[in-house]
Amino acid sequence: MQDNTIQNRTNPFFVPYNTPHDTVPFERIRLEDYEPAFMEGIRRDDEATDKIVNDPAEPTFENTIARVDTDKGEHYYDLLSRVSNVFSCMMSAETCDEMEEIAQKMSPILTKHANDITLNKKLFERIKFVHDHPNRELTPEEKMLLDTSYDGFVRSGALLDEEGKEKLRKLTEEASMLTLQFSQNLLKENKTFTLHITDEAQLDGLPETAKAAAAHTAKEQEKEGWIFTLDYPSYSPFMTYSTQRKLRKQMYMARNTVCTHDNEQNNLEICKRLVNLRRELAQLLGFETYADYVLRHRMASNTEHVYKLLNDLIEAYKPTAEKEVEEVEALAKKLEGKDFEMKPWDFGFYSHKLQMEKYNLDAEMLRPYFQLDKVIDGVFGLANKLYGITFKENKEIPVYHPDVKAYEVFDKDGSYLAVFYADFFPRKGKQGGAWMTEFQGQWIDHKGNNIRPHVSVVMNFTKPTEEKPALLTLGEVETFLHEFGHSLHGMFANTRFESLSGTNVWWDFVELPSQFMENYAIEKDFLRTFAFHYQTGEPLPDELIERIMKSRNFMAAYGCLRQVSFGLLDMAYYTQKKEFTADIMPYEKEAWKKAMILPQLQETCMTVQFSHIMQEVTPQDIIATNGQKYWMLMLSVYSRRMESSTRRLLKVSVTTYSLRVEQSILWFSTNGSVDKSQPSMHCWNATKSRYNIKDKRMANELSKQTKLDLRYLRMHVYGLKTAIVNADR
Repeated sequence: MQDNTIQNRTNPFFVPYNTPHDTVPFERIRLEDYEPAFMEGIRRDDEATDKIVNDPAEPTFENTIARVDTDKGEHYYDLLSRVSNVFSCMMSAETCDEMEEIAQKMSPILTKHANDITLNKKLFERIKFVHDHPNRELTPEEKMLLDTSYDGFVRSGALLDEEGKEKLRKLTEEASMLTLQFSQNLLKENKTFTLHITDEAQLDGLPETAKAAAAHTAKEQEKEGWIFTLDYPSYSPFMTYSTQRKLRKQMYMARNTVCTHDNEQNNLEICKRLVNLRRELAQLLGFETYADYVLRHRMASNTEHVYKLLNDLIEAYKPTAEKEVEEVEALAKKLEGKDFEMKPWDFGFYSHKLQMEKYNLDAEMLRPYFQLDKVIDGVFGLANKLYGITFKENKEIPVYHPDVKAYEVFDKDGSYLAVFYADFFPRKGKQGGAWMTEFQGQWIDHKGNNIRPHVSVVMNFTKPTEEKPALLTLGEVETFLHEFGHSLHGMFANTRFESLSGTNVWWDFVELPSQFMENYAIEKDFLRTFAFHYQTGEPLPDELIERIMKSRNFMAAYGCLRQVSFGLLDMAYYTQKKEFTADIMPYEKEAWKKAMILPQLQETCMTVQFSHIMQEVTPQDIIATNGQKYWMLMLSVYSRRMESSTRRLLKVSVTTYSLRVEQSILWFSTNGSVDKSQPSMHCWNATKSRYNIKDKRMANELSKQTKLDLRYLRMHVYGLKTAIVNADR
């Protein structure tokens, strides 16, 4: 057994946290605590597995699938998931070189451990016995856990012979190391580049907020002038507003050639090898391609359906997208001369000019009305109005960085619901983008105690400066609402088993609550609750709201086609049947050319920085982390612009739409563990009290929506063609 003391102090992972709601005691955790906690957690996992395997009793659901062992304490066997949850979250939000070294060391060990479990012959025999001969009638939730457990083992190689199992071990261990290296390279490359400007004339065109943020960054780095980075809040304004074409090119090429350079962070060969490893894994398990393997558990079900969808979307979007690009090019030639040749680093700049010409609207006009503190209040108020929940900041809850805020969440009856962490700003050890994750999931223990979740939303918003508070763009407000929707999915979880709880649903459905919530970003009633000028206190003018509404479809087809291109790229790699030997950079350009409108540059490459398809986890990773998902494949192609029209496609009021979506949220939050013949009636009964709705007609309508999830998705997919082609431009 690993010693639970380190340098005469107790490792905090080995003892009760004794914090509010048993939250992670970040201030007590040191880097040297992780490895011994991992190793002891693995040992305890092995011990628990041995108890199941060596149980002389006939296998049952209780002693094999949902075994409870408290002989050594209530949470003795939770150690590995405990430390894994913290470590994986910190690797994305607050990593450093030392953590990456730990990850490199532990990755093969953890992968081996996961394989040891899923390839344990005796353990699988017990699971199979229960699957084939359940000892009693199981509840829907128990049946789902049993089915997913059995299927997870099969998809992880349990039916392979010994030679096959050994090959699978090698494939998964190598893939685990390469995906880790991929993410580390990407983070280092993104954080290495800076554009340092000392000549104020080179700031021409940039709004004051962008200049102030760049000056603040320079000051943090103890340099004179202004520093721009590849973080979105810095990169995007520069590409949109800067009149310095050479500098725009420099920024664009830096961002789009990340991990292609002749250095240690080059991801080209890593990507090629990952494609082949996943193909080999799929074929070893009896599938023709890796896409076939993945799609077996996706709504699309097979590659033919995916390609039909992608081709239908191209047919719908491309004519309109071409017209959009032509408009931008025409304006650029009008301003710069008929011989002007637009390049990729010009597109954002001149499309903004076009938006101003058509709608007299841009992000900077709105930013003064979106002070982050007020936006937070607005989002929390919306959650209260829709769902009856309230948020209260608790500074006694430990956080991992001063930028992070922690809140207690209470249900409409005042009972404790969840802990909510919000991490808003970019920093050196933080991955780009935005995501929702969990430090603790939700489950109901053997005593009937409902263990509530600790959810976190992580974003990269515009930082405050010494002169101004954090002021967001409308796009950042939408991002906040999107990730907040995911967090609601996690907070409302009410499921017996953690591996089925919250966002641990089929990946096709996980985006429903998030897409629903972001629709409120342009609702006037919602904006009126928080959108006030940070200096004058004046509300966001009706005129600006009207311009927002009129401009919602601006460049929509182009944006959607871009999402389709990602789907094409994803499928191109993972429909490989033979060894992939092509050069990544030219292959990429050929793979998605049907969806491309602007010329492609030979030196640029998306694949090497495309985490959504290159860091896709293996079945072993999923099992080892109790179903926690890090990435969502782009096989279910979506975009925010297309989703913003969903409510209009459904032709319902906001209230009715809210009710309908909550039905789905409730349904998905319980993972279908209700009477499948009457899901909507169950959800209506749960919903009507929360909304206090007495309208019988609405009740009757809602009770009929037994296939709401499928109908919603069909409307989303097949209604797009009409929505885009006939968009009010």
